[in-house]
Formats: sequence, structure tokens, C-alpha cells
Amino acid sequence: MTELRKLQTAPQGRVRRPISIQRLLEWAFADECASIDFEDAGTLAQGYRNVGTEWVLMQRCLIGCSIDGGGRSEPDPDADLVASAVACLPEGCGGRRMAVQLAELARARRVPDAYVGVVPRCEPVGWHINPHGRRAVTEHLGYLDDRSGRKPRRHDVRVCPVVYRPAAHQIAAARRNYLQWWSALLELRITFQIQNDMSRWSVSDDMPPRTPWKKDLAE
Repeated sequence: MTELRKLQTAPQGRVRRPISIQRLLEWAFADECASIDFEDAGTLAQGYRNVGTEWVLMQRCLIGCSIDGGGRSEPDPDADLVASAVACLPEGCGGRRMAVQLAELARARRVPDAYVGVVPRCEPVGWHINPHGRRAVTEHLGYLDDRSGRKPRRHDVRVCPVVYRPAAHQIAAARRNYLQWWSALLELRITFQIQNDMSRWSVSDDMPPRTPWKKDLAE
């Protein structure tokens, strides 16, 4: 039997639908075309530096909307709340750099590349290509005297330098970025669940996999 989720009602009487934080960002930035404005009056408090996400959401909730601009159709007020919350991400979650990345990935409906299923390959550093094909680049290492025969001979000893692609540090950096992206989503999810002030949506506990590469290795 399918379990029915309890519908939540906004203060205005509107039924709110549950949505994951990842899908909420995609709705705000891809569907509603919301944009991040780090100089938006909603992300600054007079006499202070940038304020936290909770302060922004509370202030905008008090007036029930954000300041309208001109020249284009404005996003849904909930989408503006999402954009403001993303713009106020704390430095511990990546700050403005992560805010921009969150918005870009949400617009493309993508997640950061964590090199899931990728195994580093050992390859020559380069190739010599000619009409007959290709061969790996080699380097001169030295000479080896061979006196096993009647006439001494000298052999040119060469080695093939190799490299691992992608490098271990590239994979590690990508996975650290993925974990910070995941942490930023968690920060936003908790913020919206605590404030609970959107008129259209109620943020659920659903999250993307925290370490998808570990699941891939287990399989």
C-alpha cells in the first residue's frame, strides 16, 4: 500500500507540495530563471556585512515578497527566496563560489562530477605518430655494454615515461568539491525546513547520495 504524505498548508491557505532541496534549486534556477544577486538589498543588513540565510528569509517573509525590478517577468516569490538563500551561503559551505556553482548546476540539472566509476589508467606521456601507426614516446636512459658474445656491443637503454589519467589528485579534488556541494544542499535544506515559509513548497528530507563513488566500488 502506498503511503500518503500529509499535505502541509501555507499561512495563506495554499496547499504546499513536498520537494527535495535539489529539485527545489532546479525549479528556482532552471524553471523560474531566478538569478543570484550578491548586492541585492535582501542579502545585506544596513550597518552590517552580509547577513545569514535565516535573516534574509525572515525579512522577506515579513513583507511577503521581494522588490520587483523591470525589463522581464519576475520569478515566483519562492524562487527569489531560494536565490537569496543560496547567495547567503556561509563560507564554511563554500560561500559565493559554491553559490555560483549551485546555481549553474541547477540550471543544467546536473550534479558535480565525482568521477564515479572512473579507474585511473596508466598511459604513455605521449605518442609518436607516422603513416605506419603510432608508438609510445621513449627517453634515453643510458647505455649497456654487452660482452656476452665474441664482439662487445653497446645497447641503447630507453624507458617509456607513463602517467595516470585521471590523476589521483584530480579525483580527490573533484570528490571534495562534491562533498562541499552536498554539504551546501544540506545547509539549505535545514534552513528551509526551519523557516518553513515558502507558499508553494515544503522541503523534504530527500538528498542526493553523499558518496556515490563508494556505492559504485561496493558493486
